Amino acid sequence: MATLAGFPYFEFEVDRQGTPVDQAARKQALEFAVAGETSDIVLMSHGRNNDMEDARELYRNFFTAFRKQLTDDGSASLARKFIILAVLWPSKKFTDEELIPGGAASAGSPITGALLHKKVADLKGVFDHPDADKILAKVNKLIPQLQNSQAARQQFADLVRELPLDKTGNAEDASDRLFKLTGAELMDLLAKPVMPPPIKRAGGGAADLGVSPGGAAGLGKVFSGVESAARNLLNFTTYYQMKERAGLVGKTAVHDLVREILTKAPKVKVHLVGHSFGARLVTSAALGPDGQPPLKFSSMTLLQAAFSHNGFAQKFDGKKDGFFRRVVSEGRISGPIAITFTVNDKAVGLAYPLASLIAGQNAAALGDANDPFGGLGRNGAQHTPEATTLKLPALGAANTFVAGKLHNLNSDSVITGHSDICKPEVVRVLMSAIEKT
Repeated sequence: MATLAGFPYFEFEVDRQGTPVDQAARKQALEFAVAGETSDIVLMSHGRNNDMEDARELYRNFFTAFRKQLTDDGSASLARKFIILAVLWPSKKFTDEELIPGGAASAGSPITGALLHKKVADLKGVFDHPDADKILAKVNKLIPQLQNSQAARQQFADLVRELPLDKTGNAEDASDRLFKLTGAELMDLLAKPVMPPPIKRAGGGAADLGVSPGGAAGLGKVFSGVESAARNLLNFTTYYQMKERAGLVGKTAVHDLVREILTKAPKVKVHLVGHSFGARLVTSAALGPDGQPPLKFSSMTLLQAAFSHNGFAQKFDGKKDGFFRRVVSEGRISGPIAITFTVNDKAVGLAYPLASLIAGQNAAALGDANDPFGGLGRNGAQHTPEATTLKLPALGAANTFVAGKLHNLNSDSVITGHSDICKPEVVRVLMSAIEKT
């Protein structure tokens, strides 16, 4: 049995179809979890990673910080018998350049045909369609024609949208419109200029996203045009694929394993922790597949979650509930739900300015809590009556979490970017959630 930071450690690897990769490893984790020596399982999922070693490094850093904080605090949680269940699943990392709508980091880095060719090459092996790489080869051949041919733009969009197998989409992030619009309409909308939300500097004020002071006007030229539309469509479709894959893995393989554990050892407490797309994965595990009785999880900690800030909402548009509303309304989490968010996370903002463009909305000052399209890791849970917003607690602060409630934690002063989650104040959030169970 492996250990990590002194905790029994089990990896649960799942493929893109939601099937466990190593049944023997799954069996080992299950048998240990139900043997009677475990009081609490911390089940964590990584988000966007190019390879499994990236995920393992995240787990090493996070749980090393978690162990140190447990020890330093002398927490009552030290008496619990934890095991770590680390999910490994195939996801795609976005580069810093890709995190900005339009795909360029500055006014000096315009979108070019060469950059689009490289982007397409980087997407080989990412999508679920069995002929995805052949489709990408056709997409690649169309790039030189995009500027001068509407037919080529239409075909480009239609081919790109073939790459994910699931084409249901969702109104929360405008992904439903990704598949309803014509290719020409989609490219026209995505060609419009867009200014992403400013990123706060540690010392206050807003970062310039790589342009010189006063250079914001130049961004309009960069984040617009045919090449920009092509890059935006590739990025948004990749986001959609990762979102759907995370949901599939969570509601199938991960949910099934936890159901088996809790059936055999109902007193074991399961604490869900997810980073980025992994937050969607663990929330999907809590929701589970339709037609099965709900499971009761003990707590859930979502770190810079890459899904809609309306995910838990009640009638976010006056009519529709958020996709994960039943996780809250049906009490799937008996203890606290903790959600870190910050304006410093440009990665979570990746999809949402593009969603606003696809929805045909004004693309100025996008992504904040007032935008219909915004990320949970950017704004916390919106239109959710069970949610309260407070600052990320300082070390040593009283634990004010409440079971059954959502806690939006403004982390602007601590979390500096999407993956900056292995800090004492952040791991203390998980400890606080656990302590209330």
